[in-house]
Amino acid sequence: MLKGVLWCLVIYLGYCLLLFLVQRHMLFPRYMMPPLVVEDREKIPSLETIWIHMPFGKVEALYLAPTKSSNNQPAPLVIFAHGNAERIDFCTQELLQFTLWGMGVLLVEFPGYGRSEGKPSQASITETFIAAYDLMAGRKDVDASKIVLYGRSIGGGAICSLLKHRRAAAVILMSTFTSVRSFASRYLVPVFLVRDPFDNLSALKAFQGPLLILHGKHDEVIPYAHGNALYQASPKARLLSYECGHNDCPPDWSRFWEDVEGFLRSANLLQIGF
Repeated sequence: MLKGVLWCLVIYLGYCLLLFLVQRHMLFPRYMMPPLVVEDREKIPSLETIWIHMPFGKVEALYLAPTKSSNNQPAPLVIFAHGNAERIDFCTQELLQFTLWGMGVLLVEFPGYGRSEGKPSQASITETFIAAYDLMAGRKDVDASKIVLYGRSIGGGAICSLLKHRRAAAVILMSTFTSVRSFASRYLVPVFLVRDPFDNLSALKAFQGPLLILHGKHDEVIPYAHGNALYQASPKARLLSYECGHNDCPPDWSRFWEDVEGFLRSANLLQIGF
Protein backbone atom coordinates (compact mmCIF):
# COMPACT_ATOMS: atom_id res chain seq x y z
CA MET A 1 0.00 0.00 0.00
CA LEU A 2 2.87 2.36 0.79
CA LYS A 3 4.39 1.64 -2.61
CA GLY A 4 1.08 2.48 -4.24
CA VAL A 5 0.93 5.83 -2.44
CA LEU A 6 4.52 6.59 -3.42
CA TRP A 7 3.83 5.74 -7.06
CA CYS A 8 0.77 8.01 -7.06
CA LEU A 9 2.89 10.78 -5.55
CA VAL A 10 5.60 10.30 -8.19
CA ILE A 11 3.01 10.33 -10.98
CA TYR A 12 1.38 13.48 -9.57
CA LEU A 13 4.72 15.26 -9.22
CA GLY A 14 5.56 14.28 -12.80
CA TYR A 15 2.20 15.67 -13.91
CA CYS A 16 2.87 18.94 -12.06
CA LEU A 17 6.33 19.18 -13.60
CA LEU A 18 4.91 18.60 -17.08
CA LEU A 19 2.29 21.31 -16.63
CA PHE A 20 4.92 23.67 -15.28
CA LEU A 21 7.03 23.15 -18.39
CA VAL A 22 4.24 23.33 -20.99
CA GLN A 23 1.94 25.92 -19.43
CA ARG A 24 3.21 28.77 -21.59
CA HIS A 25 2.49 26.73 -24.72
CA MET A 26 -1.05 26.30 -23.40
CA LEU A 27 -1.44 29.93 -22.38
CA PHE A 28 0.13 31.31 -25.57
CA PRO A 29 -0.68 28.89 -28.47
CA ARG A 30 1.13 31.06 -31.01
CA TYR A 31 2.12 28.14 -33.26
CA MET A 32 -1.46 26.96 -33.76
CA MET A 33 -2.65 29.92 -35.83
CA PRO A 34 -2.87 30.25 -39.64
CA PRO A 35 0.00 31.88 -41.56
CA LEU A 36 0.39 35.64 -41.45
CA VAL A 37 -1.16 37.49 -44.42
CA VAL A 38 0.43 40.93 -44.47
CA GLU A 39 -1.24 41.90 -47.77
CA ASP A 40 -4.56 42.49 -45.96
CA ARG A 41 -3.05 45.55 -44.30
CA GLU A 42 -3.00 47.36 -47.62
CA LYS A 43 -6.81 47.58 -47.42
CA ILE A 44 -6.51 50.07 -44.54
CA PRO A 45 -4.91 53.30 -45.84
CA SER A 46 -4.63 54.85 -42.35
CA LEU A 47 -2.59 51.93 -40.99
CA GLU A 48 0.94 52.59 -39.76
CA THR A 49 3.38 49.83 -38.78
CA ILE A 50 5.44 50.63 -35.70
CA TRP A 51 8.36 48.58 -34.40
CA ILE A 52 9.00 48.63 -30.67
CA HIS A 53 12.60 47.84 -29.86
CA MET A 54 12.92 45.73 -26.73
CA PRO A 55 15.99 44.14 -25.09
CA PHE A 56 14.86 40.73 -26.40
CA GLY A 57 14.17 41.96 -29.95
CA LYS A 58 11.69 44.03 -31.93
CA VAL A 59 7.91 43.77 -31.47
CA GLU A 60 5.37 44.89 -34.03
CA ALA A 61 2.46 47.23 -33.43
CA LEU A 62 -0.15 48.63 -35.80
CA TYR A 63 -1.52 52.14 -35.46
CA LEU A 64 -4.88 53.10 -36.94
CA ALA A 65 -5.08 56.88 -37.23
CA PRO A 66 -8.40 58.69 -36.75
CA THR A 67 -10.25 59.11 -40.04
CA LYS A 68 -11.18 62.64 -38.97
CA SER A 69 -9.62 65.09 -36.56
CA SER A 70 -11.26 67.81 -34.49
CA ASN A 71 -9.60 71.20 -35.07
CA ASN A 72 -6.26 69.46 -35.56
CA GLN A 73 -6.10 68.69 -31.85
CA PRO A 74 -4.34 65.61 -30.43
CA ALA A 75 -6.66 62.61 -30.53
CA PRO A 76 -7.60 60.12 -27.83
CA LEU A 77 -5.92 56.73 -28.14
CA VAL A 78 -7.11 53.17 -27.61
CA ILE A 79 -4.39 50.64 -26.79
CA PHE A 80 -5.67 47.14 -27.62
CA ALA A 81 -4.48 43.71 -26.48
CA HIS A 82 -5.86 40.63 -28.26
CA GLY A 83 -6.66 37.10 -27.09
CA ASN A 84 -4.11 34.29 -26.82
CA ALA A 85 -5.13 32.63 -30.11
CA GLU A 86 -5.15 35.85 -32.13
CA ARG A 87 -2.72 38.25 -33.74
CA ILE A 88 -2.99 41.98 -34.28
CA ASP A 89 -3.80 41.38 -37.96
CA PHE A 90 -6.98 39.56 -36.98
CA CYS A 91 -8.38 42.62 -35.20
CA THR A 92 -7.71 45.66 -37.39
CA GLN A 93 -11.00 45.67 -39.30
CA GLU A 94 -13.20 45.25 -36.24
CA LEU A 95 -11.50 48.14 -34.41
CA LEU A 96 -11.90 50.69 -37.21
CA GLN A 97 -15.05 52.01 -35.53
CA PHE A 98 -12.88 53.81 -32.97
CA THR A 99 -11.21 55.76 -35.79
CA LEU A 100 -14.62 56.95 -37.02
CA TRP A 101 -15.09 58.51 -33.59
CA GLY A 102 -11.87 60.47 -33.92
CA MET A 103 -9.78 58.08 -31.85
CA GLY A 104 -6.51 56.43 -32.78
CA VAL A 105 -6.00 52.72 -32.11
CA LEU A 106 -2.73 50.97 -31.31
CA LEU A 107 -2.73 47.18 -31.62
CA VAL A 108 0.31 45.83 -29.79
CA GLU A 109 1.55 42.34 -30.66
CA PHE A 110 2.68 39.85 -28.05
CA PRO A 111 6.39 38.95 -28.16
CA GLY A 112 6.88 35.82 -30.25
CA TYR A 113 3.60 36.27 -32.15
CA GLY A 114 3.47 37.05 -35.86
CA ARG A 115 6.62 38.84 -36.98
CA SER A 116 7.58 39.86 -33.45
CA GLU A 117 10.69 38.55 -31.74
CA GLY A 118 11.06 37.25 -28.20
CA LYS A 119 8.89 34.84 -26.21
CA PRO A 120 5.49 35.54 -24.64
CA SER A 121 5.28 35.78 -20.87
CA GLN A 122 3.69 38.17 -18.42
CA ALA A 123 7.02 39.96 -17.96
CA SER A 124 7.82 40.36 -21.68
CA ILE A 125 4.26 41.37 -22.55
CA THR A 126 4.11 43.94 -19.76
CA GLU A 127 7.46 45.44 -20.74
CA THR A 128 6.32 45.66 -24.37
CA PHE A 129 3.03 47.36 -23.56
CA ILE A 130 4.75 49.87 -21.26
CA ALA A 131 7.19 50.73 -24.05
CA ALA A 132 4.33 51.05 -26.56
CA TYR A 133 2.37 53.28 -24.18
CA ASP A 134 5.34 55.58 -23.61
CA LEU A 135 6.08 55.77 -27.31
CA MET A 136 2.55 56.83 -28.21
CA ALA A 137 2.09 59.15 -25.23
CA GLY A 138 5.04 61.15 -26.53
CA ARG A 139 3.51 61.73 -29.97
CA LYS A 140 2.10 65.17 -30.78
CA ASP A 141 -0.98 63.67 -32.45
CA VAL A 142 -1.96 61.71 -29.32
CA ASP A 143 -3.75 63.16 -26.29
CA ALA A 144 -1.87 61.41 -23.49
CA SER A 145 -4.59 62.39 -21.00
CA LYS A 146 -7.16 60.35 -22.95
CA ILE A 147 -5.63 56.89 -23.33
CA VAL A 148 -8.13 54.04 -23.15
CA LEU A 149 -6.89 50.52 -22.43
CA TYR A 150 -8.89 47.70 -24.05
CA GLY A 151 -8.16 44.00 -23.63
CA ARG A 152 -9.89 40.80 -24.71
CA SER A 153 -9.50 37.48 -22.90
CA ILE A 154 -5.82 37.13 -21.98
CA GLY A 155 -5.35 40.56 -23.52
CA GLY A 156 -7.18 41.79 -20.44
CA GLY A 157 -4.24 40.45 -18.46
CA ALA A 158 -1.83 42.47 -20.59
CA ILE A 159 -3.96 45.58 -20.08
CA CYS A 160 -4.25 45.14 -16.32
CA SER A 161 -0.50 44.57 -16.04
CA LEU A 162 0.03 47.82 -17.96
CA LEU A 163 -2.50 49.53 -15.69
CA LYS A 164 -0.27 48.85 -12.68
CA HIS A 165 2.46 50.98 -14.26
CA ARG A 166 0.72 53.62 -16.36
CA ARG A 167 -2.32 55.88 -16.15
CA ALA A 168 -5.53 55.18 -18.09
CA ALA A 169 -8.47 57.47 -18.73
CA ALA A 170 -10.70 54.39 -18.96
CA VAL A 171 -10.45 50.61 -19.24
CA ILE A 172 -12.51 48.13 -21.29
CA LEU A 173 -12.23 44.40 -20.58
CA MET A 174 -13.98 41.72 -22.60
CA SER A 175 -14.19 38.05 -21.54
CA THR A 176 -11.39 38.56 -19.03
CA PHE A 177 -10.42 36.48 -15.98
CA THR A 178 -9.61 37.50 -12.41
CA SER A 179 -6.20 35.78 -12.53
CA VAL A 180 -4.53 32.79 -14.16
CA ARG A 181 -4.00 31.34 -10.68
CA SER A 182 -7.77 30.96 -10.35
CA PHE A 183 -7.60 28.18 -12.97
CA ALA A 184 -4.99 26.12 -11.11
CA SER A 185 -7.65 24.06 -9.34
CA ARG A 186 -9.09 23.11 -12.74
CA TYR A 187 -5.83 21.27 -13.43
CA LEU A 188 -5.39 20.03 -9.84
CA VAL A 189 -2.08 21.84 -9.31
CA PRO A 190 -0.94 24.30 -6.60
CA VAL A 191 -1.14 27.99 -7.49
CA PHE A 192 2.57 28.62 -6.94
CA LEU A 193 3.32 26.67 -10.13
CA VAL A 194 1.64 29.35 -12.26
CA ARG A 195 4.44 31.25 -14.02
CA ASP A 196 2.33 34.07 -15.45
CA PRO A 197 -0.36 34.89 -12.87
CA PHE A 198 -1.84 38.02 -14.51
CA ASP A 199 -3.54 39.19 -11.31
CA ASN A 200 -6.21 41.38 -12.90
CA LEU A 201 -8.30 41.62 -9.76
CA SER A 202 -5.60 43.43 -7.79
CA ALA A 203 -4.98 45.85 -10.65
CA LEU A 204 -8.64 46.86 -10.82
CA LYS A 205 -8.94 47.28 -7.07
CA ALA A 206 -6.39 50.07 -7.35
CA PHE A 207 -8.03 51.66 -10.40
CA GLN A 208 -10.36 54.58 -9.72
CA GLY A 209 -11.33 55.46 -13.29
CA PRO A 210 -14.23 54.37 -15.56
CA LEU A 211 -14.25 50.63 -16.21
CA LEU A 212 -16.42 48.69 -18.66
CA ILE A 213 -16.68 44.91 -18.21
CA LEU A 214 -18.17 42.90 -21.08
CA HIS A 215 -18.75 39.19 -20.54
CA GLY A 216 -20.79 36.36 -22.01
CA LYS A 217 -23.21 34.68 -19.63
CA HIS A 218 -22.38 31.28 -21.15
CA ASP A 219 -18.61 31.69 -21.42
CA GLU A 220 -17.24 28.15 -21.36
CA VAL A 221 -13.58 29.22 -21.17
CA ILE A 222 -13.66 32.04 -18.62
CA PRO A 223 -16.84 31.67 -16.54
CA TYR A 224 -19.15 34.63 -16.10
CA ALA A 225 -18.27 34.75 -12.40
CA HIS A 226 -14.88 36.18 -13.36
CA GLY A 227 -16.48 39.16 -15.10
CA ASN A 228 -18.75 39.74 -12.13
CA ALA A 229 -15.80 39.64 -9.72
CA LEU A 230 -13.89 42.18 -11.83
CA TYR A 231 -16.96 44.40 -11.88
CA GLN A 232 -17.22 44.35 -8.09
CA ALA A 233 -13.54 45.20 -7.69
CA SER A 234 -13.75 48.76 -9.03
CA PRO A 235 -15.97 51.60 -7.74
CA LYS A 236 -16.68 53.06 -11.19
CA ALA A 237 -17.25 49.81 -13.03
CA ARG A 238 -20.10 48.94 -15.36
CA LEU A 239 -20.94 45.32 -16.26
CA LEU A 240 -22.68 44.41 -19.51
CA SER A 241 -23.75 40.79 -19.92
CA TYR A 242 -24.26 39.19 -23.31
CA GLU A 243 -26.07 35.99 -24.28
CA CYS A 244 -23.01 34.26 -25.70
CA GLY A 245 -19.97 32.15 -24.93
CA HIS A 246 -16.29 33.02 -25.17
CA ASN A 247 -15.41 32.91 -28.86
CA ASP A 248 -18.70 34.38 -30.11
CA CYS A 249 -18.57 37.46 -27.88
CA PRO A 250 -20.07 39.88 -28.64
CA PRO A 251 -23.04 38.22 -30.35
CA ASP A 252 -24.22 41.52 -31.85
CA TRP A 253 -21.54 43.94 -32.98
CA SER A 254 -24.03 46.79 -33.50
CA ARG A 255 -25.14 46.58 -29.90
CA PHE A 256 -21.53 46.24 -28.77
CA TRP A 257 -20.51 49.48 -30.46
CA GLU A 258 -23.54 51.27 -29.05
CA ASP A 259 -22.52 50.11 -25.58
CA VAL A 260 -18.91 51.18 -26.05
CA GLU A 261 -19.91 54.55 -27.49
CA GLY A 262 -22.21 55.22 -24.54
CA PHE A 263 -19.43 54.30 -22.13
CA LEU A 264 -16.88 56.56 -23.82
CA ARG A 265 -19.30 59.48 -23.97
CA SER A 266 -20.13 59.13 -20.28
CA ALA A 267 -16.39 59.22 -19.58
CA ASN A 268 -16.00 62.38 -21.74
CA LEU A 269 -13.54 60.62 -24.05
CA LEU A 270 -15.17 61.30 -27.41
CA GLN A 271 -14.36 64.61 -29.02
CA ILE A 272 -17.14 67.07 -29.82
CA GLY A 273 -18.64 66.36 -33.21
CA PHE A 274 -18.23 62.58 -33.07
